Amino acid sequence: MYILLVITFLVVIGTITYGVVENLKGNLEGKKKVKKALKINLGAFIPVMSGSIVFMIPNIVQAAGQSTANSSTGMGYIAAALCTGLATIGAGYAVGAVGSSALGAVSEDSKILGKTLIFVGLAEGIAIYGLIISIMILMRL
Repeated sequence: MYILLVITFLVVIGTITYGVVENLKGNLEGKKKVKKALKINLGAFIPVMSGSIVFMIPNIVQAAGQSTANSSTGMGYIAAALCTGLATIGAGYAVGAVGSSALGAVSEDSKILGKTLIFVGLAEGIAIYGLIISIMILMRL
């Protein structure tokens, strides 16, 4: 597991070094190469780091003093955190999209303010559903 983290870290350092060298050269073709290298780097770095963190969390939770905790308890905590986090991200995206559209619609016709507030409230409900599911998961642990 730690070998993957070291390899990923070396890839990041290599990409940064490559970017600095090409930036100092100042050629336009190098900047396109740097953008491509950064896309590849992030495409590899983020999944490897996320996977490493997910697989290390149960061990960290058990080492933190919960001698009776097993891997299913750690995975339960991860599930609750992911449920709340992803629902909140989805709600933020939905409120952003619906809110900006509602603001534009209300600026054209002020009579539809109540209808637009309903749609924004429905988008905010996504986060509440995620929180409820997280609480249900935590009650089972």
